[in-house]
Amino acid sequence: MNPRPDAPAGRVDFILVEPTHPGNVGAAARAIRVMGFRRLVVVAPPDPAVLSHPQAIALASGADDVLAAARRCDSLEAALADVTLALGLSASGREFGPPPLPPREACTELVAELAANAGARVALVFGTERTGLSIAQLQLCQRLCAIPGADDYRSLNLAQAVQVMAFVMGEAIGASGLGSLSAPGRAPGTPEGEPATGAQVEAMFDHLERALVGIDFLDPSHPKKLMPRLRRLFARTRLSTEEVDLLRGICTKIERAIGEDDK
Repeated sequence: MNPRPDAPAGRVDFILVEPTHPGNVGAAARAIRVMGFRRLVVVAPPDPAVLSHPQAIALASGADDVLAAARRCDSLEAALADVTLALGLSASGREFGPPPLPPREACTELVAELAANAGARVALVFGTERTGLSIAQLQLCQRLCAIPGADDYRSLNLAQAVQVMAFVMGEAIGASGLGSLSAPGRAPGTPEGEPATGAQVEAMFDHLERALVGIDFLDPSHPKKLMPRLRRLFARTRLSTEEVDLLRGICTKIERAIGEDDK
């Protein structure tokens, strides 16, 4: 039986960014299906028909419902548009990204997000088989997770990484006792009010960047690392819809003060 859309498992997306091997997509579908999840998202696959590829279907091993219902997006921004907390998987930390969390701690935080607000949606984001997630892609995630392994060899197959995180995520949901979220309460570390979605946060960053350029605080020809630093700051604090609106209101005031909105 499929989980209700408002149940914890129904609000967890497993996102594969630019997967190159159809078999890995099918194996990932099988991995999340056996843990009770259904929501698979594929971002910009080299093969547009990857979800119906014979290798994907063969390695899904009966999880055809996951492949049939999977979404295909052209960009990670589009895949995260309605997500309120995204967890990027990386073998190591990246400069100006959030500090990496171990799987159990990371999944516990994702479950706390689901428990805090019935409108919350979370995502686990996995990079391409050869290079993983880029720095720009990790900057779209509010949290970073590294699966521990041997010091001299930490290379997991994409579907293996998905299986590990699906198991830990299912374990965290089970430990939380969340049967339904009819009366969610606020959890530590979650924003007051409705959590901002990825689309709302990205629109705020675009607006903030324009305002900073307008007051000559940011030189677009030599941006240095200002915007990545601001992304890290806001990823740490989390943002609600009301806070995003407040920040965009400030940006609008800045633009009006310097006459940018009249151009």
